[in-house]
Amino acid sequence: MDTKQIEYLLKIAEENNITRAANKLYITQSALNQQLIKLEKELGTPLFHRSRTNWHLTEAGEIYVKNAKEMLRIKRDTYQMIHDLTEGKCGHLSVGFTAGRGITMFTSAYSVFHQLYPNIIIEPREGVVRDLQKLISQGDLDIGFLTLTDSDRTDDLYETIYTEEIFLAVPSVHPMAKVLPEEGRRFATLDIQNLRYEPFVLMDKRSTMRTIIDQIFSDAGFEPQILFETGNNHTILSMIQANLCCGILTYYYAKDLPKEITCFHLPSRPTWQFTASYKKGRYLSDAARCFIDLIKSQWGDMG
Repeated sequence: MDTKQIEYLLKIAEENNITRAANKLYITQSALNQQLIKLEKELGTPLFHRSRTNWHLTEAGEIYVKNAKEMLRIKRDTYQMIHDLTEGKCGHLSVGFTAGRGITMFTSAYSVFHQLYPNIIIEPREGVVRDLQKLISQGDLDIGFLTLTDSDRTDDLYETIYTEEIFLAVPSVHPMAKVLPEEGRRFATLDIQNLRYEPFVLMDKRSTMRTIIDQIFSDAGFEPQILFETGNNHTILSMIQANLCCGILTYYYAKDLPKEITCFHLPSRPTWQFTASYKKGRYLSDAARCFIDLIKSQWGDMG
């Protein structure tokens, strides 16, 4: 099934510029323009409003792009079904993950997966959860490994791999760090109100972690003094370790802390989920199912 013309059109729509699209496709602008003109002649209507710097879709173009993506999805699913049927164990799998824990989990599963499916080409995609959710919904990502709360879930499918607790973190030189855990417990419990006048470094508003952080402070009845916001948990760790602020961390980071950081349970014991997500109604290949099961077997008991 030759879908080159569809792929050309989608690339122009993605780039909003025919020159950039041609460069990404490694063809000349003239050749790409000829393909577009041919398609528009066949359809009897223009698909783009053209300008020198910005091309955007006409109403007909919007209809074409929406259905073209569905055509490509059907093609991918059809090929994958046949590969699974013939046990050829070949094909393509796109896997999304977040920075930090995502790359660690991906690499640990990939070595085993590659032994089982040596002819599957894996395309890793790294990004924030909301961007990965959008790719899944559009059919541009086969599976994504995402951390979120129930309120952050979309209409696509989610399999919970583990439920993870959220912790309060302070520099070990902070007076509150002297609060000791009960006998037999690793972490003590500390009410965040004890830190209402302390600066915090928090995950930024694009992160699904921010959903639960905002709820923690709302329940405590005060707004935090935010030193700054970041999209990287390792930045938060470094800032706390340098005795510059307090922070909110997940168990993934709290379990192996440097001695300069002390973590506490919050009284309400808030949690979120580490999940595998894929598009509702889309065919889940044997390879994708295998990758999810590998992550479950390696990390399912971490929470």
